[in-house]
Order: sequence, then C-alpha cells, then structure tokens
Amino acid sequence: MEKGIDSYLREQFQMPDVDIRTYSPLTLAYIGDGIFDLIIRSLVVARGNTRASKLHRQTSAIVKAQTQAAMAEALRPFLSDEEADVCRRGRNAKSYTMAKNATVADYRNATGFEALMGWLYLRDEFPRMVELVRTGIRELGLEL
Repeated sequence: MEKGIDSYLREQFQMPDVDIRTYSPLTLAYIGDGIFDLIIRSLVVARGNTRASKLHRQTSAIVKAQTQAAMAEALRPFLSDEEADVCRRGRNAKSYTMAKNATVADYRNATGFEALMGWLYLRDEFPRMVELVRTGIRELGLEL
C-alpha cells in the first residue's frame, strides 16, 4: 500500500508513531480543519488563476462553520459506524472557543466534521477523505 501524506511526513521528519486513539477530538479537528482547507484550496485554485482575494472568498465560503456543519449532516448516511462515532465525539467535545458568525450548533457540527477529516488523514485514508468531500460537495450542490 502506498504511504499517505501523514506517514510520509512522519518518516521524513523522524516523528514518532502515535496511536491516534489517544488524540482528543479537538486535536483531530485541529488537523482536520487544515487538511480540509487544503483540499478546498486545491479545488478552487484548479478552477484557474485569479486574484488571491477572489480565491480566499471562494475558499472561505466552503470552509466556514456553517458549510462544514451542513456537510457533516449531508454525509451522515454515507458514514461507517466508526466514522459516525468520530464525528459524534468531535461534535460533543467541549471547546472553549467559538467561530465568528456561527451558531453553537453549527460550530459543534463543524468540529465533528473536522475531527472526522483529521481522523481519516492521520489514518492515511486520504482517498476516503476525498470521497467524502466529493460526496458532501455534490449533496450540498456546491459549485467547485
């Protein structure tokens, strides 16, 4: 099996292997937010070269808490039991911060979605992550 991004980075920087079951849901959400942002940025940039401000606006419309929460909801029927559990734990995690312009419910659901993205990334399940993002984009009717 091919190495995933996380495994490759661990090897190149001699980072120790860690059992991801020891990570808190908020830690998973932290890395998941970054990797989801990278996926969306890649999709937006692939649409063509344009001003950075326009790229930022297009990306921000998708990576914001409201859209992530809607994506989490839309993906629910497509998740395995294990994936749904990770999403639920992320949603229920106690965070001491709040996103601007987001309801508490949206913020929590978005955190669950980000935790799922982080969990998949750290398990080197990038194809599954991309499959879910593609499904979420389709289910929400987002134009990318």
